[in-house]
Amino acid sequence: MNLTKDQKKQKSQDLATEITAAGTMFFTAYQGLKFVDMAELRAQLIPTGSKFRVERNAIVDHALRQAKIEGADEKLFQGPTAIAVGGDIAAVAKALVDFQKKFAALKLRACYSDGVWYNEEQVKQLATIGTKEENLSKLAGVLYSTVAQSAQVLQAPIRDFAYVIKALEEKQGK
Repeated sequence: MNLTKDQKKQKSQDLATEITAAGTMFFTAYQGLKFVDMAELRAQLIPTGSKFRVERNAIVDHALRQAKIEGADEKLFQGPTAIAVGGDIAAVAKALVDFQKKFAALKLRACYSDGVWYNEEQVKQLATIGTKEENLSKLAGVLYSTVAQSAQVLQAPIRDFAYVIKALEEKQGK
């Protein structure tokens, strides 16, 4: 599809706005994936809050410059590129890594999130840390168990005192 110069500018401005709002962007190479496979990946990324699509390298490069994102490696813009924009960084990384295990044609190139660039190995490490919801539920469990243990410790002297009183009553009542 041939785009006019104005359409390309508009696409890059829209993408820059989207990147700035989302704060997270994954770069992948998708050569060798079938359309059906790409549709499956898009479906897996929907629950993470990420949008996966193929964009022209020049548009992505221009959008990054408009969003004032620096430090992008020039290798990111060589060959066909697909990007995943937005979502929980750990959840998107996990979905992409899991999909890559199933379809080796998907290659993770890099990730940008909140001013930090991650390479392929770091993205794989991000996939192991768990999603925001998983980490919050773990934190809630730890906090609950800490409060429960504290309550038991605080109740112990009162409980022991009650046992002593009951033992004295039984002793005097007999």
